[in-house]
Amino acid sequence: MGIIDVRNVVKSFEGHTVLNGVHLSVDKGTTTVILGKSGTGKSVLLKSVIGLMTPDSGSIIVDGQEIIGLPARRLDPLRRRMGYLFQGAALYDSMTVRDNLALTLERNHPVSNEERDERILETLRMVGLENAIGKMPADLSGGMKKRIGLARSLITNPEIMLYDEPTTGLDPITGREISNLIDSLQEQFHATAIAVTHDMACARIIADRVAILNDGTILREGTLKSLERTGDEFVESFFQT
Repeated sequence: MGIIDVRNVVKSFEGHTVLNGVHLSVDKGTTTVILGKSGTGKSVLLKSVIGLMTPDSGSIIVDGQEIIGLPARRLDPLRRRMGYLFQGAALYDSMTVRDNLALTLERNHPVSNEERDERILETLRMVGLENAIGKMPADLSGGMKKRIGLARSLITNPEIMLYDEPTTGLDPITGREISNLIDSLQEQFHATAIAVTHDMACARIIADRVAILNDGTILREGTLKSLERTGDEFVESFFQT
């Protein structure tokens, strides 16, 4: 059993089955990348792991605790051990970078004003954007927003990180920079991570293991090297990009 275990998860929307019996196990301290085409349910699976969506059936066990059906008062402490990088960074437009990070700390890990300010600066330094502390999200480029979103998800020192399409909407150079940053931060913090993407360049940089999602199920799972020569045309199509 891994620190995250997804068992036979099913999720449908208006009669359309998006996840159809998904099984996935993620070992502690590793990064699993879920590859799949757009619209195949990758983000739905990720949001189910953190409890933002509830599957129709199945089981999701995080660090030995079943989260499906878990009351909010018991789910919230588990969520506070997790960081989530949203696809669009999801920053509050009316708040400065500093206030976006401060709000996350106040909601999840209240600290003294002095420690809060130290944590904000330290986390911004990690992503190379301490000079952006007073900027508004509208003043940031797409790559900068991703970095700030990453900083916000890291500021609580999470044990588990979930990355939703971390390079989507970015040019190849910026996407590679974000992927390398994620990889270096994973090495530094040894967090357990799941990343969903259709970006093979990102997967090559950050993945310990890869799972291929297709038609609502995990088609194949393994290391990148083991998946490159499966003989499966769909799986191998990802390695031709």
